Amino acid sequence: MSKSLFITEKPSVAREFAKALKINGRNQDGYIESDNAVVTWCVGHLVTMSYPESYDPELKKWSMSTLPFIPKVFKYEVIDGVRKQFNIVKKLLNREDIDTIYVCTDSGREGEYIYRLVEQMAGVKGKQRKRVWIDSQTEEEILKGIKTAKDLSEYDNLSSAAYLRAKEDYLMGINFSRILTLKYGRSISNYLKLDRFVLSVGRVMTCVLGMVVRREREIRSFVETPFYRVIGNIEYMENITFDGEWKVNPRSKYFESPYLYKENGLKEKKYAEELTAGIKADGMEAVVCSVERKTEKKNPPLLFNLAELQNECSRLFKISPDETLRIVQELYEKKCVTYPRTDARVLSTAVAKEIYKNIKGLTAGTPVAAFATEVLSGESYKTIAETRYVDDKQITDHYAIIPTGQGLSALGNLPAVSVKVFEIIARRFISIFYPPAVYQKLSLQFMMKNGKKEIRPDGSEQAEWEELFTANFKVMTEEGYLKAAKHPYAKKKSEKEEEEPALDAASIELLKKLKKGDKLTCRELSVKEGKTSPPKRYNSGSMVLAMESAGQLIEDEELRAQIKGSGIGTSATRAEILKKLINIKYIALNKKTQIITPTQMGEMVYEVVNSSISHLLNPELTASWEKGLTYVAEGKITEEEYMTKLDGFVTRRTLGVMNSDRQYELRKNYDVIAKFYK
Repeated sequence: MSKSLFITEKPSVAREFAKALKINGRNQDGYIESDNAVVTWCVGHLVTMSYPESYDPELKKWSMSTLPFIPKVFKYEVIDGVRKQFNIVKKLLNREDIDTIYVCTDSGREGEYIYRLVEQMAGVKGKQRKRVWIDSQTEEEILKGIKTAKDLSEYDNLSSAAYLRAKEDYLMGINFSRILTLKYGRSISNYLKLDRFVLSVGRVMTCVLGMVVRREREIRSFVETPFYRVIGNIEYMENITFDGEWKVNPRSKYFESPYLYKENGLKEKKYAEELTAGIKADGMEAVVCSVERKTEKKNPPLLFNLAELQNECSRLFKISPDETLRIVQELYEKKCVTYPRTDARVLSTAVAKEIYKNIKGLTAGTPVAAFATEVLSGESYKTIAETRYVDDKQITDHYAIIPTGQGLSALGNLPAVSVKVFEIIARRFISIFYPPAVYQKLSLQFMMKNGKKEIRPDGSEQAEWEELFTANFKVMTEEGYLKAAKHPYAKKKSEKEEEEPALDAASIELLKKLKKGDKLTCRELSVKEGKTSPPKRYNSGSMVLAMESAGQLIEDEELRAQIKGSGIGTSATRAEILKKLINIKYIALNKKTQIITPTQMGEMVYEVVNSSISHLLNPELTASWEKGLTYVAEGKITEEEYMTKLDGFVTRRTLGVMNSDRQYELRKNYDVIAKFYK
């Protein structure tokens, strides 16, 4: 009797498949078998690319004469530590009674690669192969994935992209690490008084190092600049006072003045004091020149993808991206949330049709139970497919991270931080079914006279100087989605913020009655000193966002969405890249604040790469390689086209380093760097 073989990425997933398929058969060594099916598993990667010495023993020794190293045919080998499980899987794949293989590794490029390497090394032939592509590990999703499984050949382009990604990292890592170590490793080891030093270089890793070093240098070169703002305290009626801020206008004494700092400050205190003295001498009367009222709506944010979740967890809980991924992966394996390694922040049309089930599961025993119940009593979830939160075009492999509505009993046995992570995912999800938060905004402008008429240099008469002051108010009138989205983990307001309470809604309603020409009294004018701020260092969360957006640290989620698809690394690899840079001591992570800084060693490596293969430090270039892999996966360019480009790049850059010498200038740069690490 013929059987089907289901192969997953890890044992825990295999158990879920066996449970969903009602396989109550024998637990064997490395697999589970019943009368009509067998479930087995990998343990992550079972096969890897062979080291250069597998091609030729002479290549074990690092020598310029063997570079560039670009094999015509790449070799692979079974990883020693998992050889036993590989042999079990190999035997099952080739068993005569197995006629159909269901590939159930993670639904993404890396999961595809894990299986394809095993199949290649096992020499599988003559079997029907189907690909199970799922977004969560609920029983329903697993059975649906098996039922709708497509022929594995439909994922050949994705497989090609996976192989190319590995070849790219392999070729750049081996060639660039070897040539730069041979050329400049001794200069670093001598300077740092180390026995030896190997430069570790990688396509994405080196680019991230560059981003960290450049930011640190921007901070070092920053020069603090003071500026002075003029604030007028305005009185309206007897019980309402508010502040208005001076802003330059064409009738101002300081219009186009070299003493201006931007449009609302002055570079020196004496000019700010001169401005206040002129207004005081003219009576301090504030005449309303503009009253603008408008309603502003703020929509719920898009759902979490992995990068957004990692950034939020770094901000709220001070945990690293690697730790966030571990937590959300565990939540996925416990069936609490959908697949975590996703770049999408929207839902698919298909899941939107059945979103009722996800919401229903949250109506008991969760922090959002009351909100989930409220949503189900309304109509919004029925039309969610018509909103910006559902868009098939923005989804490549998986939709956004959302609660499944299942597996919630597992939360009681998880650490507190894991439960908190689940809560912010659930709150973000449930909030999209609520209306926008609504604010009433009021903008007021006043003119105050400043001095008497003067004669311009051209002889024409200048009317009295008039100085503009502006005041802006904003009050929430409808809480909307915020009541569901609010959680207790947000940073509390600072004392400074608490000292400056906004006007209440009643006062703002009275201010709305003001009209052009109304005259108010300015009770007091004050000068407030401000200082320019240096750029912020990356923290682990903002670093992941910067990687996602090809190095542009864009906080605005809408702008980030516009440049989606051109990031460096992938949602599955970014945390691991940061972790490696920390482990090899190129960057340092403050565990308490999650702030990232370069180390002296890391900055020296940056100098070597910058003087030799500066392209590796360019986020946009690194993102273009990632985009190229996406084009391969989509069938827009061939594997051969990509490989030709890759071979040329590696060859040119390796030979370029070989034929240059930057020792002298590097030594001078090392001395400059060392001053910052004493």
